[in-house]
Amino acid sequence: MKHLSEFTSADVQELARLDVERALSEDVGTGDLTAALVSPERRTRARILAREAAVICGAPWVEAAVKALDPEAVLTWHVAEGQRCAVDQVVLTIEGRAQPLLTAERTALNFLQLLSAVATRTATFVTAVAGTQARIVDTRKTLPGLRLAQKYAVKTGGGVNHRIGLYDAVLIKENHIAAAGGVAQVLQRVRDTAPNAQFVEIEVENLDELDEALACGATMILLDNMEVPELNVAVARSAGRALLEISGGVNMDTVRALAETGVDRISIGALTKDVKAVDFSMRFEAL
Repeated sequence: MKHLSEFTSADVQELARLDVERALSEDVGTGDLTAALVSPERRTRARILAREAAVICGAPWVEAAVKALDPEAVLTWHVAEGQRCAVDQVVLTIEGRAQPLLTAERTALNFLQLLSAVATRTATFVTAVAGTQARIVDTRKTLPGLRLAQKYAVKTGGGVNHRIGLYDAVLIKENHIAAAGGVAQVLQRVRDTAPNAQFVEIEVENLDELDEALACGATMILLDNMEVPELNVAVARSAGRALLEISGGVNMDTVRALAETGVDRISIGALTKDVKAVDFSMRFEAL
């Protein structure tokens, strides 16, 4: 599977199509009993309004949901993907047949509200660390089945994608080190077992472990739950020999101070696992 950094527009559209296919199957089943009350020939204009300010994300998913049921529908975006909308702003107008649009409504809104929420939260953290060298990075703490969609939203919000899964990169944690017999042993083992990994990163919990990882040639190190004074020492000791990432205890109150230590990356599980959906609504009018 490609990494998201390699995705083309066509790849994103195909990802959206597959996600929407599963979602519509789950929602529609054997048919929409309520939408069937509306004449199949009746046409409508629908407007999607943002009830709060947000970074818009999820246009390919919205379009896939609508087009799956009404290929002739016309969608006009008033706020582009990755741009901010204001409260009560119309972000999208759709013209088409009322019955399929009623069926697609919830699936389209579900993707729009989730992905816009991820992009908006990411953008907030990215703004908070502006002017430092730290990049905001996602994690594997995603909704099952929607990992690529959520990681797409992180990119849309200005963040950076970590590994996609267990198959494309190596992240060595405490239990891996213990099971393998030590830092030196596990780093040697990874050179033999995963020579084509996107990256190899090892987690350390204190400065002694950092020194050991650096001495063993680690080039990417995760500093787990370290306080700012300890991070300052870690950055000085590394002196550019390894890319440094931090995780744990990161929120809007702490992220700026953490970034100012000089670390390269700040990974935040809350970008994708604790999101509160952005409030959108769809309003219909007869044509």
